[in-house]
Amino acid sequence: MIIQKTKILQISLLAIFSAFIVELAFGVISNSLGLITDSVHALLDSVVTAILLLAARMAIKPPDEEHTYGHGKIESLGGMIGGIAIFLIAVFFIYESIQRLQNPMLNTLPGMFAIIGGLYTIGIDVFRIILLQKSIKKIGGATLKADFYHAFMDLGSTIIAIAGIVLVSFGFYNGDFIAALILGILLVILSLKLIHKTALDLTDIISPELVKKVKEIVVNTEGVVGVGAILMRRSGDILFTDVTISLRGDTSFDRAHEISSMAENNIKNKMPNAAITIHFEPDWKNVPLNAKINDIAKSVNGVKEVHNIISHKTRGKTYSNLHVMVDREINLYSAHKISEEIEQKIQENIPEIEHVTIHLEPFLAVPINLNIEDKITEEKIREILKKYTEIKKIGRIVSLNFENILKIDIDCSFDKESSIEKVHDMTSEIEHVIRSQIKNAVITIHPEPI
Repeated sequence: MIIQKTKILQISLLAIFSAFIVELAFGVISNSLGLITDSVHALLDSVVTAILLLAARMAIKPPDEEHTYGHGKIESLGGMIGGIAIFLIAVFFIYESIQRLQNPMLNTLPGMFAIIGGLYTIGIDVFRIILLQKSIKKIGGATLKADFYHAFMDLGSTIIAIAGIVLVSFGFYNGDFIAALILGILLVILSLKLIHKTALDLTDIISPELVKKVKEIVVNTEGVVGVGAILMRRSGDILFTDVTISLRGDTSFDRAHEISSMAENNIKNKMPNAAITIHFEPDWKNVPLNAKINDIAKSVNGVKEVHNIISHKTRGKTYSNLHVMVDREINLYSAHKISEEIEQKIQENIPEIEHVTIHLEPFLAVPINLNIEDKITEEKIREILKKYTEIKKIGRIVSLNFENILKIDIDCSFDKESSIEKVHDMTSEIEHVIRSQIKNAVITIHPEPI
């Protein structure tokens, strides 16, 4: 968009500079003071347009170490300079009009050359106004608005110059001064509005409605629990947007990243010119108690795995039990220290828990590549299973050996009417018996109904 702006401003600059040359030449030939004055105004307008063009080009520069948000603010600065220039010119018009109303004097009648020069400038100004107005609606920008106001002002001043020629020729010497006064007041209002807007842009003001819109978009994104701080600032055409969202505390990192991406895309769909950064924070308010305990326990250094978390209330007090796996090589003292740290963290973060019971277990890491089947061990396990009459059918037994680790998977069937509690107790007992006879075994029993 910035490149489009520079092209439009280049066209505008060439057009108004050509008007300066034509007005100056025809004004000198016809000895028209009004046309020569208007040509000076066209020259000043050319200078201001050149400043706006420079500002727009500088805004193209990518972010660097000193301007991490880019150079878009330069465009606002250029628009402000243009607005101030309009204001000063308008004030001069008002002053000059009042002075000539108080001390009227007959201007030299310019003749046909002056009218032709003025009509050429009017055509140029109309062309610039149409070009800039369409461009503002399409791509926006403070520099284009400033140049649009300049073109409007130049059109008005040229019309006044021509009107002065006509009015003076009919004897109405004050007509052009009154028109200049009205134009000057109008331009003061327009220039002050432009200065005010660009000044606000430079102070990073943002519309509360825009912030509200972003908040609504993010709140309606699936998975977002709440929205925190929303920081927004505009730099040129880019709207930098930083949003802090709250996610359930037990949300995985991958899921958190997915939710953040969805929120970012939802904002982009409504605001294509936004550069968005999403920060996510955990929110534990609506997270199940056992999920909180699991997350806290896993955060303790030395914990390998956490499972079998059970919480219950008795007489208004909450008690929790959990199984924690630690490195099998560490001693009891070190393992107990890990257990104490877990208990302390749980009670600090979840004060409603009265007591925590932690069952420590050795952790055996299962290698990824297990490729040596141990048939002898499988037969040994089958003999152990035959002693349990509750097992109706012994299915597949797979024993994979890797260095000093045995990964054992067992399929066995129980009476379909057996309670899950009874089956769980039985499989736990079998695991314990197998582990007592086969060292360094990682056992998984899959019970099936029959």
